[in-house]
Amino acid sequence: MTQNASKVPDFASLLESAQHSAVHLEMRDTYAGQDSGGFAEYLRSGFADNDPGSQHWSRWGSMVRAATGRGVVMRRARIVSEPVTDYIRYEHALTVANVALGEQVRWLPRRASAEIALPGTDFWLFDGAAVLFNHFTGDGAWADPRLTFTDDPAVAKLCASAFDAVWERGIDHNKYTV
Repeated sequence: MTQNASKVPDFASLLESAQHSAVHLEMRDTYAGQDSGGFAEYLRSGFADNDPGSQHWSRWGSMVRAATGRGVVMRRARIVSEPVTDYIRYEHALTVANVALGEQVRWLPRRASAEIALPGTDFWLFDGAAVLFNHFTGDGAWADPRLTFTDDPAVAKLCASAFDAVWERGIDHNKYTV
């Protein structure tokens, strides 16, 4: 059942309770509306903080290390338009840290996703059963509500199928160039 925003479990709790997998499908070409300044710095200077030991990555790094340390496989797949946007270039530069922290990341050019049945928005899928949908506005800012949650088996199956299809066709981060 889909839950309203006031009853949505928080991400950290869902990741902490994951036993074997946490997968994330990203389908937007910009998330700039929610950025805390790193993207503006990247546009200005070309610098992206991809040091997994930096303060910028401390909270995320702790969560990823804890999850992968107990055997949870974390995979992230991104569907991107080509040529890529400046924001995707920035994300690509940051992904060095995601990988160093223990995530597996693949990129899929949007044209290669045309035959995949995809949910309408980005999501996290935990243990193939719990789905946390992320909602954004057109400029990449968080929408209201930011998140919705479901443990409906049919929705989880759709998300798992979509993620697996993207993952199978995706290009490993180390081989994908922007």
